[in-house]
Amino acid sequence: MTDPDLMTRIQTEMTAAMKSQDAATLSTLRMLKTGLMEARTKKPKGAGLTADEEIEILQRYVKKRREAIEEFRKVGREDLIASEEREIAITMRYLPQPVSEDELRTLVRDAIAQVGATSPKDLGKVMGPVLSKVKGRADGGTVSKIVRELLGG
Repeated sequence: MTDPDLMTRIQTEMTAAMKSQDAATLSTLRMLKTGLMEARTKKPKGAGLTADEEIEILQRYVKKRREAIEEFRKVGREDLIASEEREIAITMRYLPQPVSEDELRTLVRDAIAQVGATSPKDLGKVMGPVLSKVKGRADGGTVSKIVRELLGG
């Protein structure tokens, strides 16, 4: 079920953004709320979103913003990058605290030892346990890069 606290937090912050006339924050919060509500309507009647589903929705939003930043950099639109970065920062307030790279490296090393991985061919064996531990707190691409690096690939 959708975490009422998350929707309540978003709604409360939307109200505060309206009162302070913070259009950028208000716009981002509206997008987040809409994304969550759309996902909920796709579920069977009465079913809500799990915390993991909410995190996935917010992570997809951040990923889209990061992709937009890359595109804006390619075409030299520095003026639009700041807006996208602000949206990412606002969205990150609702996501679990990210895992540090050092922490991630430790988790990958532990998983490598646990599954007995010895070469880049064992990437999949290592990725599963690591991703299950860092769900919502680390990007799969970053995890994959570290696994490849530590496996010598």
